[in-house]
Amino acid sequence: MMAFEHIPRKDLYRILGAEPSDTLTELKQKYQKLALLYHPDKQSADVPAGEVGERVQRFIEIDQAWKILGNEETKKEYDLQRRELNIYHYFLLEDDLMQTWPVDAQICLEDMSWNKDERCYTCPCRCGGKYTVSRNEAEEVSLVCCDTCSLIIEILR
Repeated sequence: MMAFEHIPRKDLYRILGAEPSDTLTELKQKYQKLALLYHPDKQSADVPAGEVGERVQRFIEIDQAWKILGNEETKKEYDLQRRELNIYHYFLLEDDLMQTWPVDAQICLEDMSWNKDERCYTCPCRCGGKYTVSRNEAEEVSLVCCDTCSLIIEILR
């Protein structure tokens, strides 16, 4: 597993009002819309004084999210760390998840597609996202979450 201290504590996609499946163009449009809305130079004079600091902080978060998600290399690294962190959390909580979280489907590893470029197994989710697990992770975990929604599948061995 990767070192999780590199992952920002806040979800960068949520900050931009985006989804991991959004294209770079879609991410840029969402960033630009939010940047114009929260940019300190674009604030109207009638914004309450207490809200000015919050808007500046929000703009800084938006800008930081874009700096990572707007670059293909850093976005790919963030996505990988985010996915591995999700798998790590599910691995730690697997017994609790089996009892409290509904499993959407049970799928044999052999029924998942092997993506040789990303070196992982994938399976489409009904939301349009996908379930992704590396070969090593498939041996360790049996629950995998979708990369865009809260659905979980169980991998049967």
